[in-house]
Order: sequence, then structure tokens, then C-alpha cells
Amino acid sequence: ARRRRAGAWVSGGASRRARGGAMGCFFSKRRKAAKGGAQGAAGQEPPAADEEKPPPQYSWDQRAKVDPKDYTFSGLKDETVGRLPGKVAGQQFVIQDCENCSIYIFDHSATITIDDCTSCQIFLGPVKGSVFFRDCKDCKCVVACQQFRTRDCRKLEVFLCCATQPIIESSTGIKFGCFQYYYPELALQFKDAGLSIFNNTWSNIHDFTPVSGENNWSLLPEDAIVQDYVPLPTSEELKVIRISTDTVKSIIPITRGGRQKSSEESCLAVFFAGDYTTANARKLIDEMTGKGFLLVQTKEVSMKAEDAQRVFQQSASDFIPLLEKGPVVALEFNGDGAVEGCQSIINDVFSGTKVFVSENKEAASRDVDSFYNFADMQMGM
Repeated sequence: ARRRRAGAWVSGGASRRARGGAMGCFFSKRRKAAKGGAQGAAGQEPPAADEEKPPPQYSWDQRAKVDPKDYTFSGLKDETVGRLPGKVAGQQFVIQDCENCSIYIFDHSATITIDDCTSCQIFLGPVKGSVFFRDCKDCKCVVACQQFRTRDCRKLEVFLCCATQPIIESSTGIKFGCFQYYYPELALQFKDAGLSIFNNTWSNIHDFTPVSGENNWSLLPEDAIVQDYVPLPTSEELKVIRISTDTVKSIIPITRGGRQKSSEESCLAVFFAGDYTTANARKLIDEMTGKGFLLVQTKEVSMKAEDAQRVFQQSASDFIPLLEKGPVVALEFNGDGAVEGCQSIINDVFSGTKVFVSENKEAASRDVDSFYNFADMQMGM
């Protein structure tokens, strides 16, 4: 008999097996309206007009009825299936018992569980909560989520965007790369799922069940191409999505993550909240990478005055008033001459914008450590 799986880690997740039945209260049927009301018993006079009372209206009565089958792919083989933008709309989804299938969820969702799938290619648009792979093998995936976890899986290859530390358990041969994908609706879907495009810890893996002398996970090749792992959909229904896997167009900035840095020199740049924060950060990334510098990591996080004092030190007073407007976006670049290169671009392109940039090579190392140590503590990493 299969041992029982404790699913407490997946908040609000679907039940372990939702085959053909209701999936928790999420898919529970509404109570039927009480009989009676305006239609009296046979032979009785209807009540006077001034005695008629309309039935009470509740918010849950206004919701569209949810059919679990619309949010489940189960028992499929050699098929291409998917959901177009707007068809999932923040609900939870279940994928189970599929073999040699191409599965695409081009929408945001609450949580997704993937159970007992073999040799599948899977794309999952932004997931507000958790993505949980269980008992899967030989699957290739593109995933964006708040939490990522595998259990009892073998040979998964995942292009990942994950806001928190990804976790593997009792799993082997798991390979990770940085999420890289674009279609026109994707940016808004990230926003609807409450995910920041700058918070991606795709390479900071925690293995719950390490084996001495072995490594249960590794990184995909740096030049790995998404389409070689998860091809674009070919079905008529899904071909309408205007997809690009060009790294330059990716909604998520492509970062080196845990890969070895090419230089001993890094530089920290921090943008403060405003109307063009995201656009400015993307512009600086394009300018710096265009000059050959590497983007190591990014982070979007709220700061308090005392945090700014620790991170920005002597120049903190210039930036503390800006913290009340919202979270900051920090970028770490690497490469010989990164500090001077970043300062030059900031002066030329962002002359009217207040941006923190490391002062020199020696200070930059401290800046990077101070900011990302603070950010990791802030986000509970």
C-alpha cells in the first residue's frame, strides 16, 4: 500500500488524489437553495405582495460554479493539452498519471500538484503558492512559483523562477536552470500571482535528504535552450500564444545564480520605488550585459531606515526618504571593471534618477554581502 503523504507544506494545496472527486472545500458544491419561498404549497394562496421577501444574496452565490475537470489533467498519454490565458484565473490545478504528454498552463494559478507523471514536457505559468512534483520521472519543465518542491522524483530538468528556496526530497538527478520565457500576457500574470520578476532563487537548492558522496541535483548547462527541453506547443488551440524563448525578451532577468563568478569584481546597483523602477532596472541590465558584464542576482525587497544605514552606510541619508515609496530593486553585476562601467551608465542614462551604485571595487564586495545578507534574512531564506 502506498504510504500516506503529509502535505502540510503545501498551503491550500489540492488533495493527494483528486481522481473524479471533489478536491477539498475549493471544489465543494454550493448548498442547494432551500425549497419553498414564493411557491407555496399546493392549494395555498400565495402570500401578499407586501409579505414577499427576496431570498438573501450571498457573495458565494454569485461565483461561477467550478468544475474540477476544468482544472485537472489526468490519465493522459501521448497528448498535447493546455489552458489559454484567462482559463485558470488563479484556481488550483492538478496534473496526474500522464505519460509522454506536452502540457502547457498559460495562466496564473493558486497551487499546482504534479503526481506520477513520466516523460512529460510541462510549462507552468506563475503560481501564487506551491508547485509540488511527486513520483515523477524523466520530465522537462518550465516553472514560475512562490514555492517549489519535489518528492520521490527522478531525472527532472527544470527552468525555474522561485521566490523562496527550492526544496528536493528523496529525489535524484534533478537539474535546474534559470526561467526564460515570454508571451504578452505573462508580465500581468506574474503580478496577479503576487510574484516579483526580480525574486528568483532558482539555483539555491535545499536537499532534505542528501546522500554522502553524491549530489542529487545540479545545474543545467549555461547555454541550455528552453525549446530543446520544452518545445513550443504545436496544437492549433495553443499556437495562438505568441511565445518567445529568446533570453533578451524573457520576463525574468537571466541570472548566473550559484555558478562561479568570472571575476573578483562585482558591483551593486539599487533602484528605489517609483513609476519606472522596473523599466529602469531592465534598462540597466540590458546596458551592462550588452557591454559583457554578467548579471549574478536580483532582488526586490522592502527596506527600513535602519536597514539602509547598515547597507548604504555613509550615503544612507540620501536614500532613506525614498524607502517609504515601496520596495527597492537590487542588481549584482560581475566582471572586471563592473563598478566603473555601472557608474558610467548610471551617469549617462539615469542622470535624473537617484540610484545607489558601489563606490569602488573594495566597497562593492561589502555592499553586495551587506545587501543580500539583509535581503535573505528579510525573506526568511
